[in-house]
Amino acid sequence: MDDRKGFNYPKFIKNVAVIAIPVALQNLLTSTGSMVDTMMIARLGETVVGAVGLCAQYATLMISGYWGFVASGLLFISQYWGAQDEEGICRSYGLMLTCIMTVAALFASGALFAPRAIMRLYTDNEAIREIGVRYLKVVGFAYPLQLMSISASTLLRATERVRIPLYAAIASVFTNIFLNWVFIYGNLGCPAMGVEGAALATICASALNLAIIFAGCLVIRYQFIFRVRAHFRWARDKVRLFFSRCYPILLNEVFLGIGNMTINVVLGRQSTPVIAAVAVMRTLEGLIIGFFSGFASASSVLVGKDVGAGRLESAYSKAVRLIPLCVATIAVAGIFINIFRPRMATAMSLTGEAWDIANYIMMMFTIVAVIRMGNWCMNDTFRASGDAVTGTVLELVFMYAMVIPAVCIAGLKLRVSIYVLFPLIYCDEPVRFVIMALHLRSGRWIRPVTKQGIKSLADFRFRGGRRKGR
Repeated sequence: MDDRKGFNYPKFIKNVAVIAIPVALQNLLTSTGSMVDTMMIARLGETVVGAVGLCAQYATLMISGYWGFVASGLLFISQYWGAQDEEGICRSYGLMLTCIMTVAALFASGALFAPRAIMRLYTDNEAIREIGVRYLKVVGFAYPLQLMSISASTLLRATERVRIPLYAAIASVFTNIFLNWVFIYGNLGCPAMGVEGAALATICASALNLAIIFAGCLVIRYQFIFRVRAHFRWARDKVRLFFSRCYPILLNEVFLGIGNMTINVVLGRQSTPVIAAVAVMRTLEGLIIGFFSGFASASSVLVGKDVGAGRLESAYSKAVRLIPLCVATIAVAGIFINIFRPRMATAMSLTGEAWDIANYIMMMFTIVAVIRMGNWCMNDTFRASGDAVTGTVLELVFMYAMVIPAVCIAGLKLRVSIYVLFPLIYCDEPVRFVIMALHLRSGRWIRPVTKQGIKSLADFRFRGGRRKGR
């Protein structure tokens, strides 16, 4: 199915860059801002770093709760964008927004009204727990603002309007850094608020991010985000179609979130230096994800758009080239990160055992990330093209049959060193990579939801079979 002779590489690279670079810059800025946050908080001590890091894992669980709706929204919006179906775009956004804000309300309520129960789940360290409670009681107000911004950004990206979220992220990151300096340490006449100050800065930056997105949409007269009635004009068959494609992704994200929470619970019951080192690694993880996510977004939008428009051969050709490009980019990024790895650990105010552990797990993660991000990019491509099942089944089966048992036995029963425990967290990635790469080559992941795509599917399958000698 690979039409090498007719493939326009210069145009392909240009189209990838138009989407990938702004999205990568946006997420890289956000991740860099998080790293700076951690560096600023680190001056308060390793216990504070560990506490805020565990609170970040609660936010990661929230991501698992809403990311299935983001992926589903991207699937439908990108395909409807390719088919130029404006009503379908608005309806899909309305469904996505409603579901995401429901998740925001649930997690904000947990942070505001039950922070002690949340921290008790993540760690048995009383000092870390108390600091985390103070942080959650404030930062919970930021969750609805953040998730509304994410919903709007997903709509903009799926319709190839990527600059507005980038500009909003730039303003938000620098505002957060500045307000951290003001609120955490009591500058410009403000009282020193410590971790509560960091949480307050996050709220202000999140509000600014959302305001800039809406202001930018007004300036360019972007119609889809303001057609509120069209967002909630839901026909029963269309809602059924949305959730029929949505529920495998939701199951994947929810159970993946539970699995990751289990892993974080095990890590949260290690020593304080380990908890602090893992918090630093999570910041690095955000940097790598931010660097690669532009390619995942480009793949989802470009491939999903072609699938929706019925250009299935073009969708396939783009996908099989995007994945190697993503993997190679992450490998290069990992090399540069490793060069500065010791300085990053020092910049986070880690010393002694915590410094040694942070250096080790950062090095291991940059190696694993090459395969892990390739898996992620393939899964996003499958989802945007209508196949929400394959990645879900593989990810959940391997996590619950391989990763979680290995981590729990090694970390809680055998009490092995973090140098042995950490690689077990990613022991499934190489196996899944091989299976998903074979599925990518098969083309069976192309499953349109638009009339144009469905009409072209039989011919695409026939041509694929002919080329493979079937």
